[in-house]
Amino acid sequence: MKKEVIELLIKEAIKARDMAYAPYSKYLVGAALVVPSGNIYTGCNVENASFGLTVCAERVAVFNAISEGHRHIDAIAIYGAPIHPEYSNSIEHKNSDDNYAYPCGACRQVLSEFLPENKDMDVIVVRSLDDYRVYKLSELMPHMFLI
Repeated sequence: MKKEVIELLIKEAIKARDMAYAPYSKYLVGAALVVPSGNIYTGCNVENASFGLTVCAERVAVFNAISEGHRHIDAIAIYGAPIHPEYSNSIEHKNSDDNYAYPCGACRQVLSEFLPENKDMDVIVVRSLDDYRVYKLSELMPHMFLI
């Protein structure tokens, strides 16, 4: 994946995070994905008082792309951060190797449904425009349920 595309996806995921609705967890997430045509689709997490009805940012972005007729995803960037000032400024948060917003298991399975033809999907987990990691979906979900 070209660095310019990665940076564009990260910027779009950061913007999408600003639209998140997370009054319960206070953890806002934005996602941006690119399809083979080059179109970019975004999503944000939307929580609900009935927690099972909450939808993750990654799935919202996927559903947006699918609703526009796309069936393959080349890459997705995910940016999440808490809005708790006391947590986001804590030493544990800043020094944790795990404070990237990795996709949950349900999102990994949904992503696996729309792999690009004959290749894997890039999953970019983001802390900032300059601090991110790129994985293949198969690394994050090595035993996908595929039919």
